[in-house]
Amino acid sequence: MAGSLSEIKTRIVSTEKTSKITSAMQMVSAAKLTKSEQADKDFQVYASKIRQITTDLLHTELTNGTDNPMLASRPVKRTGYIVVTSDKGLVGGYNAKILKAVIDLIEDYHADKDDYAIISIGGVGSDFFHARGIDLAFELRGLEDQPTFEQVSEIISQSVDMYKEELFDELYVCYNHHVNSLTSQVRVEQMLPIVDLDVNESKEEASLVFELEPDRASILEQLLPQYTESLIYGAIIDAKTAEHAAGMTAMQTATDNSKNVINDLTIQYNRARQAAITQEITEIVGGANALE
Repeated sequence: MAGSLSEIKTRIVSTEKTSKITSAMQMVSAAKLTKSEQADKDFQVYASKIRQITTDLLHTELTNGTDNPMLASRPVKRTGYIVVTSDKGLVGGYNAKILKAVIDLIEDYHADKDDYAIISIGGVGSDFFHARGIDLAFELRGLEDQPTFEQVSEIISQSVDMYKEELFDELYVCYNHHVNSLTSQVRVEQMLPIVDLDVNESKEEASLVFELEPDRASILEQLLPQYTESLIYGAIIDAKTAEHAAGMTAMQTATDNSKNVINDLTIQYNRARQAAITQEITEIVGGANALE
């Protein structure tokens, strides 16, 4: 019985240490989430402005006619997917959700490996695809908790260049969209060709007269790749926010589970201790009766 009591006590102490670790990790993830949510809000201001400018320029160019390859759809022979995952685990089902969605896409729409190209952001996704024999066109590991555009600019610009060079004919970004601290949604958004711009959004602004240097077509040719890159960067920020939220929730769940285990073990320890005391009393009483 003494050995059993010692074993239970050891498990209680071990679980308490685990609970302290998961609680600390929860607070760290919560702090990262707050910063990431603010970064997402700041980015939305920029995204709104660049969309307004792009739409304004596009309104005039579409009226006059444009053959910009980033706007024109072409026969789809190959599809590119940017897949955003985390670099580490301990984020609940965050990675499993997006990876399952990507595999389902591949199985449903691509009969051959040559029909698609995977660009992976995050070590978990990269390892996942390598383990299944899926070649990666490009990969990025070690993304910071609050990624700057400079850190991801190479893989983003590389993706856009691959589309412009017709290495694939459409580009999607697959990621977890942050809804709130408890919920995220898998999103598969088309980045190229650009199809989400509505020229009527800035109809009033388009009627204004701007003095531009050089001409609108030249500016639009430079702006469209930047617009697409900003959309991809925004998706990465959104995915990072969802990752921190998933980590916070996972660590909260782990902490709660640890406390439940500690409570159960404490009850088990008290019962075992009470049984040991009762047995000792019984033995003492039995011994005293035998001496009478």
